[in-house]
Amino acid sequence: MATQATPQPGYGRDDRFFLTMAIAMALTIVAGFSLQLAAGRSSFASPPLVHLHAITFFGFIALYVVQNVLVTRGSIALHRRLGWIGAVWAGGMVGVGVTITVNMVRNGTTPFFFLPAYFLVMNSLSILCFGGLVAAAILLRRRTEWHRRLLLCAVAVLTGPAFGRLLPMPLLIPHAGWWVFAAAMIWPLIGIFADLRRRGAVHPAWGWGVAALVVTQLATVLIPATPLGIAIYDAVTAGYPGVEVPPLEFPPPPAGPLITGR
Repeated sequence: MATQATPQPGYGRDDRFFLTMAIAMALTIVAGFSLQLAAGRSSFASPPLVHLHAITFFGFIALYVVQNVLVTRGSIALHRRLGWIGAVWAGGMVGVGVTITVNMVRNGTTPFFFLPAYFLVMNSLSILCFGGLVAAAILLRRRTEWHRRLLLCAVAVLTGPAFGRLLPMPLLIPHAGWWVFAAAMIWPLIGIFADLRRRGAVHPAWGWGVAALVVTQLATVLIPATPLGIAIYDAVTAGYPGVEVPPLEFPPPPAGPLITGR
């Protein structure tokens, strides 16, 4: 998350815009998980892995906001140093994200408004997409316009679970995944329209970022019902309670308060 101070001609720094977007995405994530807690659908009495997941993901979002604040204030040197912490942090998030997804599928505790095989593929590919976009942003850190736009697309992925807690997911079956995807796409679309309004042109970084998100969603939809998707599901659940859960059938709703989320 280290950024060079020299912008590409024609696009400018747009520091305040990206800070505003960072804050808006952070507030969306806080709102989603706070609603879950306030509604009694989750609690702090969760396994350690869940707490680790929360710390790593919320920690990255906080760092993302801080990084944008530093750029806005011109503290580029500190921004660069913290950027390498963010790079390592993002790598850890990929590992934690895949691990907690696999654990949920193995325990047969996937949200009832997602097909279990779909949930396994969706969460795994989403966090890999996030990691890939962060890696691309790091490689292009000396090209500020590319760097910050690719990072915004990466963080847009992280808002998906928050929208999964804000949207009425049980009412969106069987298209809940598409609704979450559409909601998360709001952020890069705002960026595209902002470029058009202020510069009269769309920076190509948006095209690559949006393409990554779209390809991830299409793969999420197509893979679960294929022999490959079923083989992955069977391999993940073998020897665990989740092996008894049909991969392509919606689980029954919980008897207690509805659990929403992603």
